[in-house]
Amino acid sequence: MRSRTTTLETAILGLLADSPLHGYELRKRLNLLLGSFRAFSYGSLYPCLKTLAARGLIEGQESHEAPPHALTAKRSRVVYQLTADGKDYLNTVLASAGPAAWEDENFDVRFALFSLTDVETRIRILEGRRARLTERLETARATTNQQHNRLDEFTSELHRHGLEQVEREVRWLDGLITTERDRRRARSTNNAGNANPGTHVKE
Repeated sequence: MRSRTTTLETAILGLLADSPLHGYELRKRLNLLLGSFRAFSYGSLYPCLKTLAARGLIEGQESHEAPPHALTAKRSRVVYQLTADGKDYLNTVLASAGPAAWEDENFDVRFALFSLTDVETRIRILEGRRARLTERLETARATTNQQHNRLDEFTSELHRHGLEQVEREVRWLDGLITTERDRRRARSTNNAGNANPGTHVKE
């Protein structure tokens, strides 16, 4: 079994972790998940499902329910669900917090699946993303300063716009990291309180 998974595969496995879905509903939910971030090709869905099934991560079962708003008779449709291996594999993917999790290609989908991810992994991914953007921001500022006198007003404006976008995301990440750290701290406090019952006053 491969140790890496594509962004689309991660999105499919994450959606199927919530409930089994037929192709039509899966397609709609993928559009909501991926559509805001990147163009989603419907033509890539079924080959991906076929690949996941061949790897034993999902399985399809025929259902005879009618499609939404269907004007025709009921017809056979395939409902996809995670296998036991698929659940284990998804958990492994979601527990990973290396560079692949915070790079541009994968970060949006990993973030969208944060409800399935433990708080420690969420923090590591957010911190990794912030470090990468901070590094990118410093490089972009240095390049802009070096080329300032050689750029026309429109190119300069484009560079400024790009810098502001990265700066906004860094501020957004700062807020998320603070929230996750507070959540971790509160959970640790609650766990400590549950593990240490109150002491009795000696008479």
